[in-house]
Amino acid sequence: MRIENLQNENRKFVKSIGNFHVLEYVQDASVSPMNAMNEYFMSKMNVRRRQVVIDIDRDHSAVIQAGSMQWIGGNVQATSGVKGIGDFLGKALKGAVTKETAVKPEYVGEGCLVLEPTYKYIILTDVARWGSGMTIEDGMFLACDSNVKSKIVARKNLSSAVLGGEGLFNLSLQGNGVAALESNVPEDELIEVILENDELKIDGNLAVCWSSNLEFTVERSTKTLVGSAVSGEGLVNVYRGTGRVLMSPVAPTTSLFESTNTMAAKAAAKSSNTFGK
Repeated sequence: MRIENLQNENRKFVKSIGNFHVLEYVQDASVSPMNAMNEYFMSKMNVRRRQVVIDIDRDHSAVIQAGSMQWIGGNVQATSGVKGIGDFLGKALKGAVTKETAVKPEYVGEGCLVLEPTYKYIILTDVARWGSGMTIEDGMFLACDSNVKSKIVARKNLSSAVLGGEGLFNLSLQGNGVAALESNVPEDELIEVILENDELKIDGNLAVCWSSNLEFTVERSTKTLVGSAVSGEGLVNVYRGTGRVLMSPVAPTTSLFESTNTMAAKAAAKSSNTFGK
């Protein structure tokens, strides 16, 4: 199979890692006269439709978020990725505590897999660069190479979940391969902090993903309650150890899931063409 015009003047690959590609629509021409002006200015602000394109072959199959497949070219088949009832129960538990789909289908064979368009920003990352793994915020997972394994990691103490405004569990990706994540902010707005037996304190839920081996706790900004009151700061999220943290200083990640997955947000998104329908 040969696809002649997947890329043209209007849509181009803007990033590729391995067999994963991000196809971006430079200008959305599939609009009506009623919303053409909005779409024009959205394009100028880099608010554009994007799709993940994955090359599938004998060495590279892909696991994706359920319901995100748009079309397949070639001899590519979907499998459930479930190996028995025990495996299904384990995946159901992962989905329940991380707000991801319980079962993520795996696509195998020879061909091309294209995911649904989104107005979110796509982050492609080589999971191996994160060493022992990368922990991601709820709702960010979109797809990954089947060689990448996922597991649930719990906060090291209850205070980090309750006081930090975070969930008790997160999804951790480990192994060799590419992962595609959905972000509400562009990748070039994220700040990468490299820790070398060091610590990072963040006032708010700004971390998008971090090395799974880092210790995450919530602490007072100063050693005493009086000091915290005088400084005007209260509790801060603290990451300790050696690893990496990606954070978004312009948008708290507490809204990452809620802002795009609540019923009210979905209704508003449909009227603004966010889902690409």
